[in-house]
Amino acid sequence: MSDFEGFPKQSVTFLTDLKKNNNKDWFHREKQGYETYIMEPARTFVVEMGRRLRSIAPHINAIPKVNQSLFRIHRDTRFSHDKTPYKTNLGVWFWEGKRKRMECSGFYFHYGDGKLMLGVGMHVLSSELLKRYREAVADEKLGPELVRSANKIAKQGYAIGVKHYKRVPRGYDSQHPRVEFLLHKGLTASVEEKLPEVFFSPKIVDYTFSHFKRMEPIHQWLRKVMD
Repeated sequence: MSDFEGFPKQSVTFLTDLKKNNNKDWFHREKQGYETYIMEPARTFVVEMGRRLRSIAPHINAIPKVNQSLFRIHRDTRFSHDKTPYKTNLGVWFWEGKRKRMECSGFYFHYGDGKLMLGVGMHVLSSELLKRYREAVADEKLGPELVRSANKIAKQGYAIGVKHYKRVPRGYDSQHPRVEFLLHKGLTASVEEKLPEVFFSPKIVDYTFSHFKRMEPIHQWLRKVMD
């Protein structure tokens, strides 16, 4: 039996209030609310979502701790003009692979500002992994496999990213048939929508899993290439 009952409506209210009062004094006063309405349901969600994901990603990491599956709420303001100390959203990450968590492909769940965003893949590739990715795009077997998967996913309404570069990388033909993918800095499939009503019930697990499963070919392609 699952302990997850859905995210409470107070989780949305808390983040809305935090956006209006993004300072340390307010957050310290309301820290119990953060624990009760954000962290407690998030931890049980991680456990239940991990169980579901193992049916398609057997070695998925679903660890209900901050800096593991749960992103920290504190912003890194060192190099930002925006010095507000807290994020006004919750990010949850499920990854599969032997490297560090952000160097692996995985499944991402994110809510805030009245929206839900779900994604699969790797948002930013390190220089080493970017080199491996480009070689796979150019490969005559792996490259077409990626195009078929991406096209199928895109036809279902998902966005394929992350195109970033304007110039074709050195060593590759500017007329390459998969040149669009050579301009990527990462590879993801994602969808963003208004927060659905099922968010507040246990059915959000089924809802999220159905999206993840449709986007999963991107994850499996990256697993094959990177590992």
